[in-house]
Amino acid sequence: MNKTLTTLFALAVASVTALSHAQEAKGNVEAGKQKIAMCIGCHGIPGYQASFPEVHKVPMISGQNAKYIASALDAYKKGDRKHPTMRGIADSLSDQDIADVAAYYEQHGKTALELPAKPTREPSVQVAELLKKGACVSCHGDNFAKPIDPSYPKIAGQHADYLYVALKSYKSEKNARVGRGNAIMGGVAKQFTNAELKALAGYVGSLDGDLHTVPQSRFR
Repeated sequence: MNKTLTTLFALAVASVTALSHAQEAKGNVEAGKQKIAMCIGCHGIPGYQASFPEVHKVPMISGQNAKYIASALDAYKKGDRKHPTMRGIADSLSDQDIADVAAYYEQHGKTALELPAKPTREPSVQVAELLKKGACVSCHGDNFAKPIDPSYPKIAGQHADYLYVALKSYKSEKNARVGRGNAIMGGVAKQFTNAELKALAGYVGSLDGDLHTVPQSRFR
């Protein structure tokens, strides 16, 4: 009897999982190309800086994993990531829109350049210890550019000031306008002082990566 119940439970879980995957929106690059008008005003301008929650360069998203972009937009939509501008943009997008935009940016500006497995620049002794403490490579992968799961971001070469602000946001709690609700990253970030997070961000941002800001016209 127990064996039968176990089998039925396993089949039920498998059915739910299969249904979930079947319902997941599949991104279309060409469709996404027509849906990025709200993105290019910030992410399509090299060196463009945001002023909230502090002045920092907006993240490079061309070449980023589609599943990560989709999960980030979904987090803004749900309020797990608190940022008024991004929340407003995410709220205006359907699940299909998010999948299409994510698919577009994953291939946007992509090059055939293969990154090395190991960063060409060695960290300082201090930063090496911080990276080890945070177990950063265990999720973000070789060279911090080959995540073990596509829902995790590539971070090598990302703007250091953005990385710093993002890392600090995982430490924020009970703030209606600032913060990111992610148990894993929250646990990692809270181990470090802000000075240590800044050192981590500076090193990772100095590495070669796949991320780019591809200039795009606001007029289309």
